[in-house]
Amino acid sequence: MGAMSGGTGQNSLKKQDFYFELPKELIAQDPLEDRSSSRLLVLDRRTGGISHRVFRDIVEYLQPGDCLVLNDTKVIPARLLGERKGTGAHVEVLLLKRRAGDVWETLVKPGRKCRPGTILSFGEGLLEAEVLETVEEGNRLIRFLYKGIFEEVLDRLGEMPLPPYITHKLQDKNRYQTIYARHEGSAAAPTAGLHFTKELLEQIAAGGVQIAYVTLHVGLGTFRPVKEENVLDHHMHSESYHISQEAADTINAAKAKGGRIYCVGTTSCRTLESAADERGIVNSGLGSTDIFIYPGYRFKVLDALITNFHLPESTLVMLVSALAGREQVLDAYKKAVDEGYRFFSFGDAMLIL
Repeated sequence: MGAMSGGTGQNSLKKQDFYFELPKELIAQDPLEDRSSSRLLVLDRRTGGISHRVFRDIVEYLQPGDCLVLNDTKVIPARLLGERKGTGAHVEVLLLKRRAGDVWETLVKPGRKCRPGTILSFGEGLLEAEVLETVEEGNRLIRFLYKGIFEEVLDRLGEMPLPPYITHKLQDKNRYQTIYARHEGSAAAPTAGLHFTKELLEQIAAGGVQIAYVTLHVGLGTFRPVKEENVLDHHMHSESYHISQEAADTINAAKAKGGRIYCVGTTSCRTLESAADERGIVNSGLGSTDIFIYPGYRFKVLDALITNFHLPESTLVMLVSALAGREQVLDAYKKAVDEGYRFFSFGDAMLIL
């Protein structure tokens, strides 16, 4: 399914319209000790009203019959540091997508010297890789060679692929993983879910709220800056998703009975909006999506969004603006900056009602 403009017929949207001043020190470098103690800015999109809460207060907004939708993808330790065999020159490989068996599409730095036939070595030869070919955007297809089980070797040698804006080293791999992460395949965490604890989810379920899990494997396209001045020229990378019959039934039943659908994160939102028909009925199954949601889009399923604070001029700020209105969102972001909220992956959260 391709990008959608929501039928507004617009053909231009300026990147700078989504710019705001973000002091560097507000980009959170480390996760909080207690996941659910992040701050929560609540924006009522109908009135523009804003309140400042703590994340665990989310239970006060969820009502019996509502449905909370979580993305249960699991981040793989996709960053490998090694060397070019024969020269010893340092090389960094980022796993993007498994193509088939042991062949992966990767981002290799520095790429220039990694021509087809080059052999790379990691962990003193525990893992080797042969560069097969160069594909779109300069990515490399490589085939891994190893003994044993690939996932175990990767777990030993790989690092979490933290976004480029985070310069601190992560002490605990699990902190860049939601507590309900199940299906391996992401190059980045669905970060809105990082705020949930087991206790908080139990409390939400006990309050009569349905919980549905969908899977969207997050690609690094999430962090790709928008380079085009006209936003509509930006190309979204395709990401694969899966919705079980059980999850689709849970979401559709809640909606039919008048419950609100709360998406946790832009990834859950994009999954549901891609998998829904025009009546807002969510279809189960496997799919891939490159849906780009920006102002003018009409949401078919989502009623409320729990999300982190995103970077200026990013596709994620555009998605949030599609839901709550660009001016309201930028006003809320300005207040968040003034109040010293923490931004991005390890930062604070926002609830848009």
